[in-house]
Amino acid sequence: MLELLESLVTHANDILWSKLLVFVLVILGIYFTFRTKFVQLRYLVEMVKIVFEKSEIAEDGKKKISSFGAFAIGAATRIGTGNVAGVAIAVATGGPGAVFWMWAMSIFGAASAFIESTLAQIYKVKDKEGYKGGPAYYMQQGLKSRAMGILFAVLIIASFGLTFTSVQSNTIAISFEDNFGINRTVTGFLLVAITGIIIFGGARRIARFSEIIVPVLSVFYLGIAAYITITHIGELPEMLKLIFSSAFGLNEAFGGTLGVVISTGIKRGLFANEAGLGSAPNAAATAATSHPAKQGLMQAFGVLTDTLLICSASAFIVLFSDAWHSTDMTGIQLATEALSQNVGNWAGTFMALTIFLFAFSSIIGNFYYGQTNLDFIKENKNISLLYKLAVLAMVMIGSIASLTFVWNLADLFMGLMALTNLIAITLLGKVAFRALKNYDIQKKEGIEPSFYSEDIGVSGTDAWVKGSKGENEKAS
Repeated sequence: MLELLESLVTHANDILWSKLLVFVLVILGIYFTFRTKFVQLRYLVEMVKIVFEKSEIAEDGKKKISSFGAFAIGAATRIGTGNVAGVAIAVATGGPGAVFWMWAMSIFGAASAFIESTLAQIYKVKDKEGYKGGPAYYMQQGLKSRAMGILFAVLIIASFGLTFTSVQSNTIAISFEDNFGINRTVTGFLLVAITGIIIFGGARRIARFSEIIVPVLSVFYLGIAAYITITHIGELPEMLKLIFSSAFGLNEAFGGTLGVVISTGIKRGLFANEAGLGSAPNAAATAATSHPAKQGLMQAFGVLTDTLLICSASAFIVLFSDAWHSTDMTGIQLATEALSQNVGNWAGTFMALTIFLFAFSSIIGNFYYGQTNLDFIKENKNISLLYKLAVLAMVMIGSIASLTFVWNLADLFMGLMALTNLIAITLLGKVAFRALKNYDIQKKEGIEPSFYSEDIGVSGTDAWVKGSKGENEKAS
Protein backbone atom coordinates (compact mmCIF):
# COMPACT_ATOMS: atom_id res chain seq x y z
CA MET A 1 0.00 0.00 0.00
CA LEU A 2 2.78 2.41 0.95
CA GLU A 3 4.68 1.57 -2.26
CA LEU A 4 1.58 2.40 -4.32
CA LEU A 5 1.16 5.72 -2.50
CA GLU A 6 4.82 6.61 -3.07
CA SER A 7 4.43 5.76 -6.77
CA LEU A 8 1.33 7.97 -7.11
CA VAL A 9 3.02 10.88 -5.34
CA THR A 10 6.11 10.57 -7.55
CA HIS A 11 4.00 10.48 -10.73
CA ALA A 12 1.91 13.49 -9.62
CA ASN A 13 5.10 15.43 -8.86
CA ASP A 14 6.47 14.69 -12.31
CA ILE A 15 3.34 16.05 -14.00
CA LEU A 16 3.00 19.07 -11.72
CA TRP A 17 6.62 20.18 -11.77
CA SER A 18 8.09 19.04 -15.09
CA LYS A 19 5.09 19.88 -17.26
CA LEU A 20 3.52 22.89 -15.54
CA LEU A 21 4.99 24.72 -12.57
CA VAL A 22 8.54 25.22 -13.80
CA PHE A 23 7.18 26.99 -16.88
CA VAL A 24 4.66 29.09 -14.92
CA LEU A 25 7.19 30.15 -12.26
CA VAL A 26 9.74 31.28 -14.82
CA ILE A 27 7.24 33.16 -16.98
CA LEU A 28 5.62 34.95 -14.02
CA GLY A 29 8.98 35.77 -12.45
CA ILE A 30 10.10 37.42 -15.69
CA TYR A 31 6.72 39.16 -16.12
CA PHE A 32 6.72 40.62 -12.61
CA THR A 33 10.36 41.66 -12.98
CA PHE A 34 9.64 43.76 -16.06
CA ARG A 35 6.29 45.11 -14.82
CA THR A 36 7.96 46.35 -11.60
CA LYS A 37 10.97 47.68 -13.54
CA PHE A 38 13.35 45.30 -11.75
CA VAL A 39 12.17 46.33 -8.28
CA GLN A 40 14.35 43.61 -6.70
CA LEU A 41 17.50 45.31 -8.00
CA ARG A 42 16.73 49.04 -8.08
CA TYR A 43 15.65 49.09 -4.42
CA LEU A 44 18.47 46.96 -2.98
CA VAL A 45 19.85 49.79 -0.83
CA GLU A 46 16.35 50.62 0.39
CA MET A 47 15.85 46.99 1.43
CA VAL A 48 18.88 47.15 3.72
CA LYS A 49 17.59 50.39 5.31
CA ILE A 50 14.20 48.82 6.03
CA VAL A 51 15.90 45.96 7.90
CA PHE A 52 17.01 48.42 10.60
CA GLU A 53 13.71 50.24 11.11
CA LYS A 54 12.59 50.22 14.75
CA SER A 55 9.50 48.42 16.04
CA GLU A 56 6.39 50.40 16.96
CA ILE A 57 4.76 50.03 20.37
CA ALA A 58 1.36 48.34 20.56
CA GLU A 59 -1.51 49.43 22.82
CA ASP A 60 -0.53 46.82 25.44
CA GLY A 61 2.93 48.39 25.75
CA LYS A 62 4.72 45.60 23.89
CA LYS A 63 6.57 46.03 20.63
CA LYS A 64 4.64 45.33 17.45
CA ILE A 65 6.14 42.91 14.97
CA SER A 66 8.55 45.03 12.92
CA SER A 67 9.43 44.68 9.25
CA PHE A 68 12.52 42.80 10.35
CA GLY A 69 10.50 40.62 12.71
CA ALA A 70 8.20 39.59 9.87
CA PHE A 71 11.24 39.12 7.64
CA ALA A 72 12.79 36.88 10.31
CA ILE A 73 9.68 34.69 10.56
CA GLY A 74 9.78 34.28 6.79
CA ALA A 75 13.51 33.65 6.83
CA ALA A 76 13.06 31.07 9.60
CA THR A 77 11.07 28.89 7.22
CA ARG A 78 13.21 29.68 4.17
CA ILE A 79 16.54 29.13 5.91
CA GLY A 80 16.06 25.51 6.81
CA THR A 81 17.02 22.10 5.52
CA GLY A 82 16.24 23.26 1.97
CA ASN A 83 19.34 25.46 2.15
CA VAL A 84 21.61 22.62 3.25
CA ALA A 85 20.08 19.20 2.55
CA GLY A 86 17.99 20.55 -0.35
CA VAL A 87 21.01 22.05 -2.11
CA ALA A 88 22.91 18.79 -1.66
CA ILE A 89 19.97 16.90 -3.17
CA ALA A 90 19.89 19.34 -6.10
CA VAL A 91 23.57 18.74 -6.86
CA ALA A 92 23.26 14.97 -6.42
CA THR A 93 20.19 14.77 -8.67
CA GLY A 94 20.68 17.53 -11.24
CA GLY A 95 24.43 18.03 -11.08
CA PRO A 96 26.34 21.31 -10.57
CA GLY A 97 24.19 23.02 -13.21
CA ALA A 98 21.20 22.92 -10.88
CA VAL A 99 22.93 25.58 -8.77
CA PHE A 100 22.81 28.06 -11.68
CA TRP A 101 19.06 27.58 -12.08
CA MET A 102 18.61 28.11 -8.33
CA TRP A 103 20.40 31.45 -8.75
CA ALA A 104 18.37 32.45 -11.80
CA MET A 105 15.10 31.52 -10.12
CA SER A 106 15.97 33.61 -7.06
CA ILE A 107 16.56 36.80 -9.07
CA PHE A 108 13.32 36.58 -11.02
CA GLY A 109 11.50 34.96 -8.11
CA ALA A 110 12.30 37.96 -5.91
CA ALA A 111 9.87 40.00 -8.05
CA SER A 112 7.15 37.41 -7.42
CA ALA A 113 7.95 37.57 -3.70
CA PHE A 114 7.55 41.36 -3.80
CA ILE A 115 4.10 41.06 -5.40
CA GLU A 116 2.71 38.43 -3.03
CA SER A 117 4.04 40.08 0.14
CA THR A 118 2.83 43.54 -0.88
CA LEU A 119 -0.62 42.06 -1.47
CA ALA A 120 -0.47 40.36 1.93
CA GLN A 121 0.18 43.75 3.55
CA ILE A 122 -2.60 45.50 1.63
CA TYR A 123 -5.20 42.89 2.56
CA LYS A 124 -4.01 42.06 6.10
CA VAL A 125 -6.49 42.10 8.98
CA LYS A 126 -6.21 43.02 12.64
CA ASP A 127 -6.03 40.45 15.39
CA LYS A 128 -5.36 40.49 19.14
CA GLU A 129 -1.57 40.53 18.68
CA GLY A 130 -1.40 42.97 15.77
CA TYR A 131 -2.00 41.81 12.20
CA LYS A 132 -2.33 38.61 10.23
CA GLY A 133 -2.89 37.77 6.59
CA GLY A 134 -1.53 35.99 3.55
CA PRO A 135 -2.78 34.50 0.30
CA ALA A 136 -6.00 33.13 1.78
CA TYR A 137 -6.89 36.64 2.94
CA TYR A 138 -6.11 38.38 -0.35
CA MET A 139 -7.98 35.68 -2.24
CA GLN A 140 -11.06 36.34 -0.12
CA GLN A 141 -10.83 40.13 0.04
CA GLY A 142 -9.14 40.93 -3.25
CA LEU A 143 -10.64 38.25 -5.50
CA LYS A 144 -13.85 37.92 -3.46
CA SER A 145 -13.37 34.14 -3.38
CA ARG A 146 -13.51 32.60 0.07
CA ALA A 147 -13.57 29.13 -1.54
CA MET A 148 -10.19 29.76 -3.15
CA GLY A 149 -8.89 31.12 0.15
CA ILE A 150 -10.01 28.00 1.98
CA LEU A 151 -8.38 25.79 -0.65
CA PHE A 152 -5.08 27.60 -0.18
CA ALA A 153 -5.44 27.51 3.61
CA VAL A 154 -5.96 23.74 3.58
CA LEU A 155 -2.94 23.24 1.31
CA ILE A 156 -0.61 25.36 3.43
CA ILE A 157 -1.78 23.69 6.63
CA ALA A 158 -1.15 20.28 5.07
CA SER A 159 2.20 21.32 3.58
CA PHE A 160 3.92 23.81 5.85
CA GLY A 161 2.03 23.17 9.04
CA LEU A 162 2.35 19.40 8.84
CA THR A 163 4.36 17.84 5.98
CA PHE A 164 7.22 20.37 5.86
CA THR A 165 7.46 20.13 9.63
CA SER A 166 8.14 16.42 9.26
CA VAL A 167 10.80 17.18 6.61
CA GLN A 168 12.67 19.37 9.10
CA SER A 169 12.45 16.92 12.01
CA ASN A 170 13.43 14.08 9.65
CA THR A 171 16.66 15.84 8.73
CA ILE A 172 17.47 16.71 12.35
CA ALA A 173 16.92 13.12 13.47
CA ILE A 174 19.10 11.66 10.69
CA SER A 175 21.87 14.15 11.43
CA PHE A 176 21.83 13.44 15.16
CA GLU A 177 21.82 9.70 14.58
CA ASP A 178 24.75 9.83 12.13
CA ASN A 179 26.89 12.20 14.19
CA PHE A 180 26.01 11.49 17.82
CA GLY A 181 24.49 8.02 17.65
CA ILE A 182 21.26 9.31 19.21
CA ASN A 183 18.24 7.16 18.50
CA ARG A 184 15.84 8.94 16.17
CA THR A 185 12.90 8.28 18.48
CA VAL A 186 14.72 10.00 21.34
CA THR A 187 15.46 12.99 19.10
CA GLY A 188 11.79 13.08 18.15
CA PHE A 189 10.64 13.32 21.76
CA LEU A 190 13.14 16.11 22.50
CA LEU A 191 11.99 18.07 19.45
CA VAL A 192 8.35 17.66 20.46
CA ALA A 193 9.09 19.07 23.91
CA ILE A 194 11.02 22.12 22.68
CA THR A 195 8.57 22.84 19.86
CA GLY A 196 5.65 22.73 22.26
CA ILE A 197 7.21 25.40 24.48
CA ILE A 198 7.54 27.82 21.56
CA ILE A 199 4.29 27.25 19.65
CA PHE A 200 2.10 27.70 22.70
CA GLY A 201 3.61 31.17 23.18
CA GLY A 202 1.96 33.11 20.32
CA ALA A 203 3.14 35.09 17.29
CA ARG A 204 5.28 37.56 19.22
CA ARG A 205 7.31 34.82 20.87
CA ILE A 206 7.79 33.20 17.48
CA ALA A 207 8.99 36.51 16.01
CA ARG A 208 11.40 37.17 18.91
CA PHE A 209 12.81 33.64 18.61
CA SER A 210 13.30 34.05 14.86
CA GLU A 211 14.91 37.50 15.21
CA ILE A 212 17.62 36.02 17.43
CA ILE A 213 18.28 32.65 15.83
CA VAL A 214 18.15 33.41 12.11
CA PRO A 215 20.73 36.24 11.81
CA VAL A 216 23.30 34.69 14.16
CA LEU A 217 23.12 31.27 12.56
CA SER A 218 23.18 32.63 9.01
CA VAL A 219 26.29 34.73 9.62
CA PHE A 220 28.10 31.84 11.28
CA TYR A 221 27.26 29.43 8.47
CA LEU A 222 28.32 31.96 5.83
CA GLY A 223 31.60 32.42 7.71
CA ILE A 224 32.39 28.72 7.42
CA ALA A 225 31.54 28.75 3.71
CA ALA A 226 33.71 31.84 3.18
CA TYR A 227 36.64 30.12 4.89
CA ILE A 228 36.23 27.06 2.65
CA THR A 229 35.99 29.23 -0.46
CA ILE A 230 39.15 31.18 0.47
CA THR A 231 41.12 28.00 1.14
CA HIS A 232 40.00 26.65 -2.26
CA ILE A 233 40.25 29.94 -4.14
CA GLY A 234 42.42 28.39 -6.85
CA GLU A 235 39.64 25.91 -7.65
CA LEU A 236 36.88 28.55 -7.78
CA PRO A 237 37.12 29.43 -11.51
CA GLU A 238 36.96 25.77 -12.51
CA MET A 239 34.00 25.15 -10.20
CA LEU A 240 32.07 28.13 -11.61
CA LYS A 241 32.85 26.96 -15.13
CA LEU A 242 31.45 23.54 -14.21
CA ILE A 243 28.24 25.10 -12.83
CA PHE A 244 27.61 27.18 -15.97
CA SER A 245 28.53 24.47 -18.47
CA SER A 246 26.34 21.91 -16.70
CA ALA A 247 23.46 24.40 -16.48
CA PHE A 248 23.09 24.47 -20.26
CA GLY A 249 23.69 20.80 -20.93
CA LEU A 250 27.28 21.28 -22.08
CA ASN A 251 28.48 18.85 -19.42
CA GLU A 252 25.59 16.45 -19.07
CA ALA A 253 27.75 13.79 -17.43
CA PHE A 254 27.11 15.71 -14.21
CA GLY A 255 23.34 15.87 -14.24
CA GLY A 256 21.55 13.82 -16.86
CA THR A 257 19.34 15.65 -19.34
CA LEU A 258 19.03 19.43 -19.48
CA GLY A 259 15.39 19.18 -18.39
CA VAL A 260 16.39 17.37 -15.20
CA VAL A 261 19.05 19.97 -14.44
CA ILE A 262 16.65 22.91 -14.89
CA SER A 263 13.64 21.40 -13.11
CA THR A 264 15.78 20.17 -10.19
CA GLY A 265 17.40 23.57 -9.74
CA ILE A 266 14.11 25.46 -9.87
CA LYS A 267 12.25 23.00 -7.66
CA ARG A 268 14.92 22.87 -4.96
CA GLY A 269 15.42 26.63 -5.28
CA LEU A 270 11.74 27.23 -4.67
CA PHE A 271 11.78 24.93 -1.67
CA ALA A 272 14.68 26.98 -0.30
CA ASN A 273 13.52 30.54 -1.00
CA GLU A 274 9.72 30.04 -1.36
CA ALA A 275 9.37 32.78 -4.01
CA GLY A 276 5.82 32.79 -5.36
CA LEU A 277 4.88 29.86 -3.19
CA GLY A 278 2.50 31.82 -0.97
CA SER A 279 4.18 31.03 2.35
CA ALA A 280 6.23 34.16 3.11
CA PRO A 281 3.21 36.49 2.67
CA ASN A 282 1.78 34.99 5.86
CA ALA A 283 4.79 36.40 7.71
CA ALA A 284 4.84 39.64 5.70
CA ALA A 285 1.29 40.44 6.78
CA THR A 286 2.27 40.55 10.48
CA ALA A 287 4.55 43.59 10.12
CA ALA A 288 3.58 47.05 11.35
CA THR A 289 4.91 49.28 8.58
CA SER A 290 4.02 52.60 6.96
CA HIS A 291 3.58 51.26 3.42
CA PRO A 292 2.77 47.78 2.01
CA ALA A 293 5.58 48.03 -0.56
CA LYS A 294 8.12 48.17 2.27
CA GLN A 295 7.32 44.65 3.35
CA GLY A 296 7.25 43.53 -0.26
CA LEU A 297 10.81 44.81 -0.57
CA MET A 298 11.77 43.12 2.68
CA GLN A 299 10.58 39.70 1.50
CA ALA A 300 12.18 40.15 -1.94
CA PHE A 301 15.42 40.84 -0.08
CA GLY A 302 14.86 37.60 1.83
CA VAL A 303 14.67 35.59 -1.39
CA LEU A 304 17.90 37.12 -2.71
CA THR A 305 19.88 36.64 0.49
CA ASP A 306 18.51 33.16 1.02
CA THR A 307 19.53 31.77 -2.37
CA LEU A 308 22.47 33.92 -3.46
CA LEU A 309 24.13 33.69 -0.04
CA ILE A 310 22.94 30.72 2.03
CA CYS A 311 22.25 28.28 -0.82
CA SER A 312 25.44 29.32 -2.62
CA ALA A 313 27.36 28.66 0.59
CA SER A 314 25.97 25.11 0.75
CA ALA A 315 26.63 24.53 -2.96
CA PHE A 316 30.26 25.65 -2.66
CA ILE A 317 30.81 23.42 0.38
CA VAL A 318 29.51 20.42 -1.58
CA LEU A 319 31.29 21.18 -4.87
CA PHE A 320 34.65 21.89 -3.21
CA SER A 321 34.64 18.23 -2.12
CA ASP A 322 34.61 14.87 -3.85
CA ALA A 323 31.54 13.70 -1.93
CA TRP A 324 29.02 14.81 -4.57
CA HIS A 325 30.42 12.28 -7.04
CA SER A 326 29.13 9.48 -4.80
CA THR A 327 25.88 7.79 -5.78
CA ASP A 328 25.38 6.45 -2.26
CA MET A 329 24.77 9.76 -0.48
CA THR A 330 22.29 12.58 -0.77
CA GLY A 331 20.65 15.19 1.43
CA ILE A 332 22.16 15.93 4.83
CA GLN A 333 24.54 12.97 4.68
CA LEU A 334 26.13 14.34 1.50
CA ALA A 335 26.34 17.85 2.96
CA THR A 336 27.99 16.54 6.15
CA GLU A 337 30.53 14.43 4.25
CA ALA A 338 31.37 17.39 2.01
CA LEU A 339 31.94 19.65 5.01
CA SER A 340 34.08 16.98 6.69
CA GLN A 341 36.34 16.76 3.65
CA ASN A 342 36.77 20.54 3.72
CA VAL A 343 37.34 21.28 7.41
CA GLY A 344 37.92 17.98 9.20
CA ASN A 345 36.16 15.54 11.48
CA TRP A 346 34.58 18.24 13.67
CA ALA A 347 32.32 19.06 10.72
CA GLY A 348 29.85 16.35 11.69
CA THR A 349 29.16 17.99 15.04
CA PHE A 350 28.99 21.46 13.50
CA MET A 351 26.62 20.32 10.74
CA ALA A 352 24.38 18.51 13.21
CA LEU A 353 24.04 21.64 15.35
CA THR A 354 23.58 23.86 12.28
CA ILE A 355 20.89 21.59 10.90
CA PHE A 356 19.19 21.52 14.27
CA LEU A 357 18.97 25.31 14.50
CA PHE A 358 18.11 25.83 10.82
CA ALA A 359 15.48 23.12 10.81
CA PHE A 360 14.04 23.93 14.21
CA SER A 361 13.56 27.59 13.29
CA SER A 362 11.73 26.34 10.19
CA ILE A 363 9.45 24.14 12.29
CA ILE A 364 8.45 27.19 14.34
CA GLY A 365 7.84 29.34 11.27
CA ASN A 366 5.93 26.54 9.54
CA PHE A 367 3.66 26.20 12.54
CA TYR A 368 2.80 29.90 12.42
CA TYR A 369 1.87 29.72 8.73
CA GLY A 370 -0.49 26.86 9.42
CA GLN A 371 -2.01 28.55 12.45
CA THR A 372 -2.73 31.77 10.56
CA ASN A 373 -4.54 29.88 7.84
CA LEU A 374 -6.41 27.72 10.30
CA ASP A 375 -7.71 30.94 11.87
CA PHE A 376 -8.78 32.06 8.40
CA ILE A 377 -10.99 28.97 8.03
CA LYS A 378 -12.37 29.16 11.56
CA GLU A 379 -11.09 30.67 14.79
CA ASN A 380 -11.68 28.13 17.53
CA LYS A 381 -9.51 27.36 20.56
CA ASN A 382 -10.28 23.64 20.49
CA ILE A 383 -9.43 23.34 16.77
CA SER A 384 -6.27 25.36 17.36
CA LEU A 385 -5.28 22.99 20.16
CA LEU A 386 -5.84 19.98 17.89
CA TYR A 387 -3.68 21.61 15.22
CA LYS A 388 -0.86 22.19 17.71
CA LEU A 389 -1.04 18.57 18.79
CA ALA A 390 -1.03 17.46 15.13
CA VAL A 391 2.11 19.55 14.51
CA LEU A 392 3.82 17.89 17.47
CA ALA A 393 2.74 14.49 16.13
CA MET A 394 4.25 15.29 12.72
CA VAL A 395 7.49 16.34 14.40
CA MET A 396 7.59 12.87 15.95
CA ILE A 397 6.57 11.04 12.77
CA GLY A 398 9.08 12.95 10.69
CA SER A 399 11.87 11.92 13.03
CA ILE A 400 11.40 8.26 12.13
CA ALA A 401 9.97 8.41 8.57
CA SER A 402 11.47 7.58 5.16
CA LEU A 403 13.45 10.54 3.78
CA THR A 404 12.50 9.99 0.13
CA PHE A 405 8.77 9.73 0.71
CA VAL A 406 8.67 12.74 3.04
CA TRP A 407 10.50 14.95 0.51
CA ASN A 408 8.28 13.77 -2.37
CA LEU A 409 5.12 14.44 -0.38
CA ALA A 410 6.42 17.90 0.54
CA ASP A 411 7.11 18.62 -3.13
CA LEU A 412 3.54 17.65 -4.10
CA PHE A 413 1.85 19.86 -1.53
CA MET A 414 4.25 22.70 -2.30
CA GLY A 415 3.43 22.48 -5.99
CA LEU A 416 -0.34 22.56 -5.47
CA MET A 417 0.03 25.46 -3.06
CA ALA A 418 2.23 27.38 -5.46
CA LEU A 419 -0.18 26.87 -8.35
CA THR A 420 -3.11 28.22 -6.35
CA ASN A 421 -1.14 31.25 -5.18
CA LEU A 422 0.32 32.01 -8.62
CA ILE A 423 -3.18 32.19 -10.09
CA ALA A 424 -4.18 34.67 -7.37
CA ILE A 425 -1.17 36.98 -7.65
CA THR A 426 -1.51 37.02 -11.44
CA LEU A 427 -5.09 38.23 -11.10
CA LEU A 428 -4.25 40.71 -8.32
CA GLY A 429 -0.90 41.84 -9.68
CA LYS A 430 -2.28 45.19 -10.83
CA VAL A 431 -3.03 46.12 -7.22
CA ALA A 432 0.60 45.54 -6.20
CA PHE A 433 1.80 47.48 -9.26
CA ARG A 434 -0.30 50.48 -8.20
CA ALA A 435 1.03 50.25 -4.63
CA LEU A 436 4.60 50.22 -5.95
CA LYS A 437 3.89 53.23 -8.18
CA ASN A 438 2.48 55.05 -5.14
CA TYR A 439 5.67 54.18 -3.22
CA ASP A 440 7.91 55.28 -6.13
CA ILE A 441 6.21 58.67 -6.37
CA GLN A 442 6.63 59.41 -2.66
CA LYS A 443 10.27 58.32 -2.68
CA LYS A 444 10.98 60.62 -5.64
CA GLU A 445 9.35 63.49 -3.74
CA GLY A 446 11.74 62.83 -0.85
CA ILE A 447 9.07 61.97 1.72
CA GLU A 448 8.67 58.89 3.89
CA PRO A 449 6.04 56.80 2.07
CA SER A 450 2.67 56.33 3.73
CA PHE A 451 -0.38 54.55 2.42
CA TYR A 452 -4.16 54.48 2.31
CA SER A 453 -5.95 51.90 0.20
CA GLU A 454 -8.11 54.66 -1.27
CA ASP A 455 -4.98 56.17 -2.82
CA ILE A 456 -4.79 53.31 -5.30
CA GLY A 457 -8.51 52.67 -5.66
CA VAL A 458 -8.67 49.49 -3.58
CA SER A 459 -11.52 48.43 -1.29
CA GLY A 460 -11.92 45.48 1.04
CA THR A 461 -8.95 46.33 3.28
CA ASP A 462 -8.94 46.37 7.07
CA ALA A 463 -5.72 48.12 8.08
CA TRP A 464 -5.27 50.82 5.46
CA VAL A 465 -8.59 52.69 5.17
CA LYS A 466 -8.71 56.35 6.17
CA GLY A 467 -9.85 56.80 9.74
CA SER A 468 -8.73 53.34 10.89
CA LYS A 469 -6.47 53.13 13.90
CA GLY A 470 -3.57 51.55 12.05
CA GLU A 471 0.03 52.43 11.38
CA ASN A 472 -1.07 54.32 8.28
CA GLU A 473 -2.40 57.12 10.53
CA LYS A 474 0.96 57.46 12.24
CA ALA A 475 2.73 57.68 8.92
CA SER A 476 0.42 60.34 7.48
